[in-house]
Amino acid sequence: MIFAVTASLLGLLALSIPVGIVLFLLGIGVDQFFTPFPLLRGLGQVVWSSSNSSTLIAIPFFVLLGEILVRGGIAAKTYEALDKWFSWLPGGLIHANIGTATMFSATSGSSVATAATVATVAMPQAEKLGYDPKLFSGAIAAGGTLGIMIPPSINLIVYGFLTETSIPRLFLAGLVPGLVMAVAFMLVTAALCKVKPSLGGQSRSFTWSERFVSLKHLLPILVLFFVVIGSIYAGWATPTESAAVGVAIALLIAGFNKGVSNEMIKLCLLGTVRITAMIMLVIIGAYFLNFTLTAAGMGRELKELLVGLNLSPMGTLLVVIALYIVLGFFIETLSLMVATIPIIVPIMVGMGFDKVWFGILLIVLIEMALITPPVGLNLYVVQGARKNGRLSEVMLGTIPFVLVMVAMIVGLIFLPDLALFLPEYL
Repeated sequence: MIFAVTASLLGLLALSIPVGIVLFLLGIGVDQFFTPFPLLRGLGQVVWSSSNSSTLIAIPFFVLLGEILVRGGIAAKTYEALDKWFSWLPGGLIHANIGTATMFSATSGSSVATAATVATVAMPQAEKLGYDPKLFSGAIAAGGTLGIMIPPSINLIVYGFLTETSIPRLFLAGLVPGLVMAVAFMLVTAALCKVKPSLGGQSRSFTWSERFVSLKHLLPILVLFFVVIGSIYAGWATPTESAAVGVAIALLIAGFNKGVSNEMIKLCLLGTVRITAMIMLVIIGAYFLNFTLTAAGMGRELKELLVGLNLSPMGTLLVVIALYIVLGFFIETLSLMVATIPIIVPIMVGMGFDKVWFGILLIVLIEMALITPPVGLNLYVVQGARKNGRLSEVMLGTIPFVLVMVAMIVGLIFLPDLALFLPEYL
């Protein structure tokens, strides 16, 4: 059954059928061929129970928050400010890409939205200033992945919902690894541009007065982050309530910047509906698939397979990591999470691994899937913003940042406190 379901999943995805529909079709197939029970009769209850959760309300709010920041003109001003502060480093504007991605990761919660935002603002500058297109675009694609690690993160909300894990604890656990990876991205960029200066384009300098004046464009984003995240950990608001407060503050910021109009509000709402509908279809479809797989004994088969390998818990973890890396080449990231978490996480927790720690490790693997071909979404988002050149250039440009993610995986395995220190301390 494991082979049949995996092959069917890859085959249906290869036909370009929407992921949510694929999950429903697989669930129906499992019901028809692998179990005598009429599981299809439970579809209505599964759809209702999987979507009837107040936790999920946070998703459209955080999506709307990111839409407002993008369409309200805040991204361009943030980028200009960070450019002034990072221009002195080797590869100056590339650091602005990573810095802007980091700041928007701390507000939008979506990797694709973060990559699209930075790419739209940054790409016109790349050719004009003579930057290497591979490294420049690769840094944007990699920086965008921080959107699902640094809180608030839609993917961490989904993980918490599926595994019944505290979302505030997950947010805390993702903060340090996310910031460490952002710094590591910048260090790798600086090292590459130092060794080969032609990668970094023209060097520019700004006066200290210009830099300090630009801080006014960074302050709103910082305030928004501390209000949204601070209200959660102060106990003043749930993640859903803090997201709603964040939307209100983002509207005020956009209004102050004269970025609010009827057309802007319309586009923000339409974008939110589209993205939220896609996410919910995937979640509901995955719930139905997991319902049929559980009834058909898939979890038992997978557990027997892993136990049959006679590996230690660490050996099993390495097999699971390899499995996610391979699946990440072919399956869209949210779908990969939702389809595998209910099966894999109980097995890993049963072997003694911390549920919060494994969630952060999984997010790093999902980040890697976002920038590895052939299905890495961020690759296509950045290439779409470039409007010229080859997709292979973006792929090559992400290689140094993929290596950073591999190093982070190793670091989380040998130093689990990277993820667990803040949740345990606070």
